[in-house]
Amino acid sequence: MSPIAHRLSIPVYLRGLGVLSSYLDKAEAFAASRGVDAKTLVDARLAPDMLNLAGQIQRASDTSKNAIARLTGGAAPRFEDNETSIAELRERIAKTRAFLQSVDEPAFDGSETREIALKTGKLDVTFTGLDFLLQFALPNFFFHVATAHAILRQQGVPVGKTDYLGPFA
Repeated sequence: MSPIAHRLSIPVYLRGLGVLSSYLDKAEAFAASRGVDAKTLVDARLAPDMLNLAGQIQRASDTSKNAIARLTGGAAPRFEDNETSIAELRERIAKTRAFLQSVDEPAFDGSETREIALKTGKLDVTFTGLDFLLQFALPNFFFHVATAHAILRQQGVPVGKTDYLGPFA
């Protein structure tokens, strides 16, 4: 069994997706309290060449589900990246969480040493599974969670550090 890769991935991704879900709750409440269309928050971005809030959540979803598929040698569900509302983004997060929860620890057998090659855009690198998780997948996931946080903060949504860290059990 490979409890290290499982423990470093599934619970961490579930927690981060939970944070994104709570951000959507705060965004929706903020929009309602201000009498603005929540779609303006979904479409907001930090800079013209960056993804909007929807794109950040889509990439966090993709990063988590695709990392687990690469680590376990399985297949990740495919989503269309066509969410344009808070409700649709919530649904995507829920589907991603359900997929992650369906992958049990034995699926991670051999994952820490599995060779994982990434060839996208300017990136052409081969990792061991554990290095892939620690050096690429988790940092990439949290980049998108942090950027979603920054977008909402820039738009005036009252999110802070404790929201980003999420609840502790």
